[in-house]
Amino acid sequence: MKISKLVMATAVAATLLGALGPAQAADELNVVPGLSIAGAPLALHGYDPVAYFTQGKPVRGSDALAHVHEGAAYRFSSREHLDRFKQDPALFLPQYGGFCAYGVSIGKKFDGDPRLWKIEDGKLYLNLNEEIYATFLQDVDGNIEKADDNWGEIEHTAARDL
Repeated sequence: MKISKLVMATAVAATLLGALGPAQAADELNVVPGLSIAGAPLALHGYDPVAYFTQGKPVRGSDALAHVHEGAAYRFSSREHLDRFKQDPALFLPQYGGFCAYGVSIGKKFDGDPRLWKIEDGKLYLNLNEEIYATFLQDVDGNIEKADDNWGEIEHTAARDL
């Protein structure tokens, strides 16, 4: 009795998925679904993480200047920004994997909009929308303290499970 190619492929895929265990993407990083041209999901919606610190504003990055870091593709607006990021990514990465800082402060993972940002104590924070951003700004230190406390508990939990 011959097994069809589809049945065989399904069995192989199921075996491989079982051997690999649960998917790594437990929403630890806020990325755009799918893959970027760099071969990894796109982080920061394609904005340059270094520009917030050097230009004081969100700037779109380029596919030609993309770099994959810890499974996410980051785009940069200049070779200088790319090189600075490569030297010390932790200086430029958004907090909480790029999720909304206020959302994390209440134990949730909301999308972080790169246009609604704040640098506080040398760290980049994003927020979901203008209303939530305004709420975050009412008590930046308190919201960051709550988010820092919550992040350790929710970092490895899928957003849908929160």
